[in-house]
Amino acid sequence: MTPQQYVQDKAAASGSSFYYAFMFLPPPRRAAITAFYAFCREVDDVVDEVSEPSVAAAKLAWWRGEVADAFAGHPTHPVTQALMPHVADYGIEAAQLNAVIDGCRIDLEQARFADCAALQHYCHLVAGVVGEVAAGIFGRTEAQTVDYAHRLGLAMQLTNIIRDVGDDARRGRIYLPLAELDRFGVAEEELLLRRSPWGYSERFTALMQFQAARAHATYDEALALLPAADRRAQMPGLMMANIYRTLLREIERQGFTVLHQRTSLTPLRKLWIAARTHLRGG
Repeated sequence: MTPQQYVQDKAAASGSSFYYAFMFLPPPRRAAITAFYAFCREVDDVVDEVSEPSVAAAKLAWWRGEVADAFAGHPTHPVTQALMPHVADYGIEAAQLNAVIDGCRIDLEQARFADCAALQHYCHLVAGVVGEVAAGIFGRTEAQTVDYAHRLGLAMQLTNIIRDVGDDARRGRIYLPLAELDRFGVAEEELLLRRSPWGYSERFTALMQFQAARAHATYDEALALLPAADRRAQMPGLMMANIYRTLLREIERQGFTVLHQRTSLTPLRKLWIAARTHLRGG
């Protein structure tokens, strides 16, 4: 299997909304973003799939060494072998890849976030930097497009956090800021016990409505930052924004029943949203 086929299979197997946006890119940019996305998946899978923290930490350290070797001209993993031919063309830096690794390391070292500022720092590493790299691959001419990409990455990560409250609790993790749990009178145990559908409280619903409102506001802020000159080039990001925001609205429609289920959109619906965004120009 070639490195290019490896990253293609990795991206396709994820079923991610990102994959449907990549389909509309010209081949060189599609190859670059697919390789970068596969890198992000490989690193994230270390945290999600390795149960022993010390082993996961060692694997993340290996990836940091692999990034250094790759930028020194000696990539050994199929993902870095597929990615390195594109780094010069799209301005991808080792520091950006290491930031993604740093974000995943936070997952190993802490399972709680005291407040929104702490959560946003984590989101910057695992999503904002990803958005920055993606925006460079998609094509940008304005510096402000980086600000847009950071903000959009935050909005999508906040959506992920809302969707995954139950899944994260099953792993002993709570990404909702503890200060906000306290504000709405929701105990950590309520999330960790993942109460049955009839156990959802008004307090929990109010907490989740607050999270959703912040996510929606962040999407609006991101879109307002996108320069008109880069709007067409950043179409894949707009596709992802529309897919993720549709997912957020579906979670809202279902009454935030996220403790016992993980809401998702069908592949056909994701493809339809991406195609509609492409046709409408945003």
